[in-house]
Amino acid sequence: MHFHAPLLPGTLKQRYKRFLADIILDDGREITAHVANPGSMMGMKEPGLRVWISPAANPKRKLKFSWELADLDGVLVNVNTGHPNKVGEEGILAGQIAELTGYDTLRREVKYGERSRIDILLSDDGYKPDCFVEIKSVTLKRDINAEFPDAKTARGAKHLIELANMVHQGHRAVMLYLVQRGDCDTFSIADDIDPTYAKGLQDAVRAGVEVLCYGCDVTTDGISVAKPLKIAI
Repeated sequence: MHFHAPLLPGTLKQRYKRFLADIILDDGREITAHVANPGSMMGMKEPGLRVWISPAANPKRKLKFSWELADLDGVLVNVNTGHPNKVGEEGILAGQIAELTGYDTLRREVKYGERSRIDILLSDDGYKPDCFVEIKSVTLKRDINAEFPDAKTARGAKHLIELANMVHQGHRAVMLYLVQRGDCDTFSIADDIDPTYAKGLQDAVRAGVEVLCYGCDVTTDGISVAKPLKIAI
């Protein structure tokens, strides 16, 4: 996935109201950017943080900039949760996620379950069952592991139940975590942050839901799937 325009560097002044951030650009302008991230953004919201933003593709949009990347001790991290689904789609189509190859059709945002939408639905004209793929953006790193979630997520727990129900109906279901930074080799669940989600994932795995985790290469040009990570859950 390539950014639609060159990113602009700046310094974070503050993040507030969850979806807003004041940023001082390197050219001296102070702007307010949209923050497409409903999580806590633990470790990525301290004033003085080096950041990169993109100009809005739609000139009619109220906020003319979006916060895209943060520099954490020399490591670029994608903060925009709107991107991982596209990154996952491109990775699957390019054969970079070995466990999800061999399907004829890929569809995005398909309705299923109880008023839910699956991020990616893979289908095959042969004998394979449909494969329901839920994608989660992972930015948190404590110690050496990438971790999810960085805040309590009732919506994430609901998705796990929906995936387990798909397995019960004879389909394949996959929970795909995409780590939006390139400095991790292992992935784990932050059960101290959300024990309910941690238990929900354990229940889903017992029901037959598969868990995959891949790291990503993140640059100021774009984001792409890189390598599978060890999973410690």
